[in-house]
Amino acid sequence: MRTKSGFTLVEFLIIAVIVGILAAIVIPQFTSASVEVKESALLSGLQLVRSQIELYKIQHDDNLPGTDLSGDFVVAMTSRTNRDGEVGTSAAYKYGPYLKEIPENPFSDLDDPTTVQEGDGTGVGDDSHNWYFNTSGENVSLFQADDSGVNSLDNNTPHTAY
Repeated sequence: MRTKSGFTLVEFLIIAVIVGILAAIVIPQFTSASVEVKESALLSGLQLVRSQIELYKIQHDDNLPGTDLSGDFVVAMTSRTNRDGEVGTSAAYKYGPYLKEIPENPFSDLDDPTTVQEGDGTGVGDDSHNWYFNTSGENVSLFQADDSGVNSLDNNTPHTAY
């Protein structure tokens, strides 16, 4: 007589259920980890830009980047400037560049993840740009994310509150 080897249908279904339960436990942990990595990148980018804005202000008589002769935040932060904020390349332009490039906002879905909107703080969080730089009103010189997402630690706090 020949003996049969292999799995029965019941054994196969039990294995499938066990694998499904394990996947249901493990997959959400990976999803949470990817959000935490994005938040860490967002905070790191914010810290970098905010520290360079403060350096710019110190070197340019307390003027904010983009509000002086450079005229544009991104240009002011990524170019060489003189004390008045004019952009140039000669030896007279001894300040900067403060950033090689504007960091990406990992939560933005826009084509160019480095765009910066300047304003008085009323348009922040509308997903129109990746970053928002407050140049007037309350919280002057605050650089923040311009996306409507919320952080993973407190789902009621938007990224713009970082």
